Amino acid sequence: MKLIERIVERHGQLAGWRQDIHAHPELGFQEERTAALVAERLASFGCEVHTGIGGTGVVGTLEAGSNSGTIGLRADMDALPIQEANTFDHRSTHDGRMHACGHDGHTTMLLGAAQYLAETRQFNGRAHFVFQPAEEGLGGAKAMVEDGLFQRFPMDAIFGMHNKPGLETGRFSIRPGPMMAGGGFFDITLTGRGAHGAHPESSADPIVAAAQIVSALQSVVARNVDPQDTAVLSVTRLLSGDAYNVIPNGATLGGTVRAFQPATLEFVDKRIGEITRHIAEGLGVTADYRFRLIFPPLVNEETATRLAGDVAAAIVSETHLDRNGPGIMASEDFSYMLNECPGAYMNIGNGGEEGYCEVHNPGYDFNDEIIPLGATFFARLVESRLNA
Repeated sequence: MKLIERIVERHGQLAGWRQDIHAHPELGFQEERTAALVAERLASFGCEVHTGIGGTGVVGTLEAGSNSGTIGLRADMDALPIQEANTFDHRSTHDGRMHACGHDGHTTMLLGAAQYLAETRQFNGRAHFVFQPAEEGLGGAKAMVEDGLFQRFPMDAIFGMHNKPGLETGRFSIRPGPMMAGGGFFDITLTGRGAHGAHPESSADPIVAAAQIVSALQSVVARNVDPQDTAVLSVTRLLSGDAYNVIPNGATLGGTVRAFQPATLEFVDKRIGEITRHIAEGLGVTADYRFRLIFPPLVNEETATRLAGDVAAAIVSETHLDRNGPGIMASEDFSYMLNECPGAYMNIGNGGEEGYCEVHNPGYDFNDEIIPLGATFFARLVESRLNA
């Protein structure tokens, strides 16, 4: 493994930064402390620093040489509303919030790369270090784009990276084209007519309608989506009633849809609405259905994907890189940036030993062992792209 020695020598310092961020998690658009730390460190490296982009976003810029080429590197900063179950010293100091997805590690790896690049300046062009707020379903990438990210900081290409539990340390995975599914949330509000539980004939029962809608929605992917396409429809919320002997007036359902093609997301949205309305009408219940697209599909541009793969292979060898990794049904709002600027998104192994902990779990922690590898990847990506 060909790691940058200067970054390896700072491993302890970088791990300390990461653990400090982990101990002070902040939810989306509330990353005031984290953004201030990022801005302070970027400025200390000699970067030109811009804050308040898309809310609490930060961009640091470095220039070297006279080339007009530009590159962007992005890391996310927000935590999740989860109560941490870990007991180590750097566990969350805030009840109900924790870095359960590794954004503390992503931020640290990009800071490590920026520190090294600022010292060496062994590239010819301009590098933008993009620290994004609110990735976890709140639209932070979209907010930065709408706040003029690519107009204020033009980029020829932009790259991002996420840790992947289950993938061994020292390995990378990427794929050209659609890599992560687009995702949306839906809400269904059913309004019926309540009654005594002993007199159901007087009611228009929203619970019966809800149960039939949940059952019927299972047919959408199984019977309406092309088997060669990929989609997920999950009902994850069903709320109704307060008493054993009362048929309630209403019920609410909610859930998520994931697919790799925008047309598939639109089709599933349409079918949910049709099924909901027809079942509700047949049972004498009214239905209000709403769908919100949260993430477009994440699509890697082919040339940028090849470059990211070449850089990773030069560090860990071709045998430790999967250039055609699996598609991922989870979503990532870096897709909003890739819709505006060509680029690619890479997975870095967070460890695949038996008993590893997945992200969004109260027992998760980012693997500090991979910080020098991720920082080396980001740094070599800048040097390879801007010295080509």
